Amino acid sequence: MRRATGLAIEGWSPEYGAPVESEMEDVPADKVDASVEIDEGEWRPLDGDGTPNPRADFVDGVRRMEARVWIAGRDGESRLGVCASFAAGLVRCGERATVDTVKVGRGFFALAGAPDLATRAGNFRACPVAEDDMPQLVNGLQERMWNLEVEVAASRGGTDRPGDSLLVLDGPLRGRRPIPGAIGYVKSHRVHYLPDLPRQTVARLGAGQRTPVFLIQTRWTRYSWYMRLTEARGHPWAGIVRCEAWTEQGLDAAKKTADRAAATLPRFASEPHKDDRAPQNLYPIAGLERELGRRLGDRGFVYRALQQAAATFAPGALAKGGPA
Repeated sequence: MRRATGLAIEGWSPEYGAPVESEMEDVPADKVDASVEIDEGEWRPLDGDGTPNPRADFVDGVRRMEARVWIAGRDGESRLGVCASFAAGLVRCGERATVDTVKVGRGFFALAGAPDLATRAGNFRACPVAEDDMPQLVNGLQERMWNLEVEVAASRGGTDRPGDSLLVLDGPLRGRRPIPGAIGYVKSHRVHYLPDLPRQTVARLGAGQRTPVFLIQTRWTRYSWYMRLTEARGHPWAGIVRCEAWTEQGLDAAKKTADRAAATLPRFASEPHKDDRAPQNLYPIAGLERELGRRLGDRGFVYRALQQAAATFAPGALAKGGPA
């Protein structure tokens, strides 16, 4: 073993994984343009404009698997389905934080032909998926939650003048429908997007500083940049987050948004004694997650309601690919 020259305790609780993975995937160089704002060889930490936005809005979603469901078909086979709940909401942060919008959905994820499942806890609407293996069922649930997040974010769009507030969507944009002025907020790092020289700039960032904006073109195209929320504690990437912006707004607007984010988001950074994912899990997002979890309802009540609905479901086999 190599001789140790120092130790650093990771602030995140182990059950959340790690904010920076020890083995990260590299994105091919032809998928990233690091010179859209500043030439790659001239990269350096950049300060925000120094003026925090007076208000910031945060959108997030939560999901919960309620029960696995085995569905009997006319062919005598039983196929797997999942009943799940999901929610999305928006919290506005100005002089005080206020939960402004919450939407809750429940779905029965299974092959086409599964029915809506009415329960005392609500109606679990049929959500068809292409395959009945667990990863595909989870993907179907994740897609519905993301769609609900977009609905919530879009419902806020017409209420503000440009620049009135910063709209932050928790997580990457993932090719979702563009919402003017919104950014994606990525707390953990599993992929290397930058070549070696620009990547060194990330480690040199001070609190409230950002990297130059760069362009990523993988399954969807977006602008991106790294920023540091608080002073580094323990290792060079401590407190680092990555943000994304849609390219439709143009590079100049993306740079202004990056400056506003660097000046605004550090004041919402969490502390380790209050959050297991500090500082990246911002206080408004953590509070919204708790409220959304409460809106999903009591897990035991929902599970019992599903059991009762399944027990009283009218016999009628479900054929793969078609209704009963």
